[in-house]
Amino acid sequence: MSALPPGGVIPELFRGLFDDAAVFPPGNLPVVEAVPAHRAHRAAWYAEAVGPLLCGAGRLRELAAAVVNSPAAADASAATDSAAVTAAAAEGGTAGADGPAAGDWPLKVGLVLPGGSTELAQALAAVAPFELAGVELATRDAAEAVAELDRLLPPGVPAAVEVPRELLRGDGLDAVLDVLLDSPYRAKFRTGGVVAEAFPDEDELAAFLTGCARRGLPYKCTAGLHNAVRHTDPETGFEHHGFLNVLLAAQETDRATAATVLAERDGEVLAKAARALTDRQVTVIRNSFTAFGTCSITEPLGDLAALGLLPPPSPLHQEDR
Repeated sequence: MSALPPGGVIPELFRGLFDDAAVFPPGNLPVVEAVPAHRAHRAAWYAEAVGPLLCGAGRLRELAAAVVNSPAAADASAATDSAAVTAAAAEGGTAGADGPAAGDWPLKVGLVLPGGSTELAQALAAVAPFELAGVELATRDAAEAVAELDRLLPPGVPAAVEVPRELLRGDGLDAVLDVLLDSPYRAKFRTGGVVAEAFPDEDELAAFLTGCARRGLPYKCTAGLHNAVRHTDPETGFEHHGFLNVLLAAQETDRATAATVLAERDGEVLAKAARALTDRQVTVIRNSFTAFGTCSITEPLGDLAALGLLPPPSPLHQEDR
């Protein structure tokens, strides 16, 4: 990443990194608004950074209705949201007018199953109208989850398995990661939530990251990572990890070293380290840390623009002027 690509091109380090979790807490965007907003993201200059729209099994019927009733083009509020990122990255310009309209393709959906494998069969049937981009399954029994995914998941559909953090302490972490290592599925780790206890400290997260790195096990994260740099939220007092910290720590196999990277609060230090990454290091990082769910797509991109890690888009969407 020593040299940024041409304007409007998303660097490889950030491609497909941001899964759209707009309908989940704390964002809680109504599904009827999340659909056009997501289509706007997928049609914007930063589309290569955006993953699927994440949806819980219990809201698939609502999602289907929203897709049927939504206009092909994104609504004005989504356009305004997109413009905010553009303003952070560059001033002036024109947009990818040659790109597809916001509603010209099937909606890519990441299926989130907090109820575990008991929801899997019914949810897979309900998600049929959409393009299934992946499944995220929460469980207290990784082996049982793997068996059900093996039995029911359509060929070629990726999945991630999340085990509660309290079961990943001590020997529990190694046991779960070893189960997943023998499967085709990713691990999933919760990095935040709506209470302080939902945020792991640097050492706990470092243990997960390095445990995966030593095994070559890919993973995704979710919650609390919508800003690039580690910080204390001024309103809640919660300690948030930065997604740029996590990206840089993803290449480490030493727990103490990873924890030090996760603790760094100086954005310029992190940005300098990101710019110094070789192509091989970027590949290693993204083969490990594949994505994370974020309630906002534009906020993390705005952080990257402010740090000089996101090149000015050229051209801009006309709707973003």
